[in-house]
Amino acid sequence: MISRWLKSERLLLTVLLLAALLVRLYRVDNPVLDWHAFRQADTASVTREYVKHGIDLLRPHYHDLSNIQSGQPNLEGWRMVEFPLINGLLALLLRALPNWPLVFISRLFSIIASLGSLSFLYFLVKKLTKSRKMAWLSGFFFAFLPYSIYYSRVILPEPFMLLFSLGSLYFFATALTLKKPFTNWRWWASAVLLSLAILLKPFVVFLFPVFAVLFWQAWKTGHWSIRFSDWGWWLIYLLIALLPFGWWRTWIEQFPSGIPASDWLFNGNGIRFTPAWVRWIFYERLTKLILGFGGVILAGVAMFFSKNRLKTILWAWALSLLAYVMVLATGNVQHDYYQVIFIPLVSICLGVGTWQTWQWFNAFFAKKNIQLKLARLSLIILIFLNFYLTWQQIKGFFNVNHWEYQKAGRAVDRLVPTDAKLIAPAFGDTQFLFQTNRTGWPIGFEIQNKIDQGATHYVTTSLDDEARELAETYAIIEKNDLFLLLDLTKPQP
Repeated sequence: MISRWLKSERLLLTVLLLAALLVRLYRVDNPVLDWHAFRQADTASVTREYVKHGIDLLRPHYHDLSNIQSGQPNLEGWRMVEFPLINGLLALLLRALPNWPLVFISRLFSIIASLGSLSFLYFLVKKLTKSRKMAWLSGFFFAFLPYSIYYSRVILPEPFMLLFSLGSLYFFATALTLKKPFTNWRWWASAVLLSLAILLKPFVVFLFPVFAVLFWQAWKTGHWSIRFSDWGWWLIYLLIALLPFGWWRTWIEQFPSGIPASDWLFNGNGIRFTPAWVRWIFYERLTKLILGFGGVILAGVAMFFSKNRLKTILWAWALSLLAYVMVLATGNVQHDYYQVIFIPLVSICLGVGTWQTWQWFNAFFAKKNIQLKLARLSLIILIFLNFYLTWQQIKGFFNVNHWEYQKAGRAVDRLVPTDAKLIAPAFGDTQFLFQTNRTGWPIGFEIQNKIDQGATHYVTTSLDDEARELAETYAIIEKNDLFLLLDLTKPQP
């Protein structure tokens, strides 16, 4: 009985989920001052504004009042990017439990989402391969790839985008195995989850070929036949998936100052198809940062030597993501979190490639016990070497490089009125502004113009010419070796 329980699928998956949870708790209490803190701070500030002023999903605000993001003055602090469903849910919880820390709970929400993604990935691979072992190995890589670990505990839409898109794929694949898929709840769950994923990150549409291949394979097997009347169900599915995003994009056009400029993401610096683009996408990011060099071998095994049905799906997935990095060329080069959408495919390829290689060793060295053990050991060493090499790239992501921002921010929160509007210069980076728990400007210059727009205080950790000049003009609230805090409403006596 105990032996059977220890070998049970449920136990193995539970152990994997618990292990994944533990590694994602590494530095989970960090302030929003780690890698890509700029984007994390902007996302977290939407939640904080909801907590402070009430939840209105159609009119999200955030802390940055500058014109940096959209090119237009944004004194209302509009934030019109992804639909703020997750921010609203978090704010609902934090308004009910006001003593809970916003940053920690936001990171914890992302971790929970990643565990849900891991579960969907496991069951999707199991359904596609009919193999618990390949499913578990795929989940193992999703759980422990350092790149996956870091981006599973950030305050970004990406963890939830993976949750919804993988959930949609799993329910879609499951519904297609039924005699009447269109009348099953899984069909509608897939459509709704896909819609939510697109609302968070519209580039999820690049995964449509994967859905198409799953449909084609299900139809080709003859499990169910398509009648002319069935095309209406497909149309409804597409409408559910796409209409909410179309409505959201139309809605936010009323708030142009809150829509960040995005044209540059496509090919703003002309890098597409250049040697630099190839290097950054395929070497620096995929080979080095995510796969750890040797992972390319295991992924290649999966792509070229897996069973035909799975191989077709993997190639459709890979080509879809290739199209994605081609279209959003500059965005993918400049921001490594744009490759988060690769994590499920990479995890599957590594899991399937590992299992296939293990099976090859078993067959080739069937009667050579010592050689078999050495081959297996070499595979295990390769995997852990991959983890080590990628960890060397990722470990710095967890570091906080500006503790002085947090200390200055706490002083502001203690000494400055809650309705103050702050200038917190950090070359346009909002991570410093976020620490102050106030709205304002993340850049200096044109101070009088900002005062005219409502700025009441100034805080800086750099005693530069601007700071020294302002300190001679306005009242000093606090000055020390770390920061300078000024009241712009009171001149020096």
